[in-house]
Amino acid sequence: MKVLIACEYSGIVREAFKVKGHNSWSCDILPTDIPGQHIQDNVLNILDQNWDLMIAHPPCTYLCNSGVSWLHKQPERWQLMEEGSLFFKILLESTIPKICIENPIQHKYAKEIIQQKYSQIIQPWMFGDAESKATCLWLKNLSPLVETNNVKDKMLELPINQRQRLHYLPPSKDRWKIRSRTFEGIANAMAGQWG
Repeated sequence: MKVLIACEYSGIVREAFKVKGHNSWSCDILPTDIPGQHIQDNVLNILDQNWDLMIAHPPCTYLCNSGVSWLHKQPERWQLMEEGSLFFKILLESTIPKICIENPIQHKYAKEIIQQKYSQIIQPWMFGDAESKATCLWLKNLSPLVETNNVKDKMLELPINQRQRLHYLPPSKDRWKIRSRTFEGIANAMAGQWG
C-alpha cells in the first residue's frame, strides 16, 4: 500500500508503516528527524500522487480548544485560524481513498469552517503509553482505532506532571515539536490495524 503521512517531520508513523511492509512516505515543510522516505514540501503539492491511505497531522496551534482564548487577545490569530481550518478541510476532502486526520479537540470557530465532526477520540494510554492527551481522529473509509494495550490504571498511579507530561513541559524553542510527536503505541496501532 502507498501511504502518505502528511505534516509529519518526526517519521514515527511513517516508520511504523514501513515495518509492516508498506511504501510509506512522510511529508512536511521541515526535514525529517528519522532518515527515510521523506518529502520536504507543502503536502498540498503531492496529494494527487495515487496514495492509498493518508494519515495527516495538520498544525493545530490556531484550531485547538485549549488556545481559543488567544483569538480574543491577539486579533491577528483569526486569519491564521481561518487558514489552518481551510488547510485541514482540504486534507479531509482530498480524493485519497482512505484518510485519517489527527488533531486535538477543536474550538467552535474551527468547527464552523471544517463542518465535520471527528469520528473518535483516543488517548495514548489506550495503546501502551502511560500518558493522557485526548486526540481526535477524523476517519474516511477506515474503522475506528481499537485499543491495543490499556495502561490507564498504571498511568493514574503516576503524578499528574508525568501522566500529563506534555502539558507541563517548560517553555522552550522545541516545545511545540515535542508536543506534536505521535506516540509510538498509536503509530503502531495505526499501521497494524489500517495497514
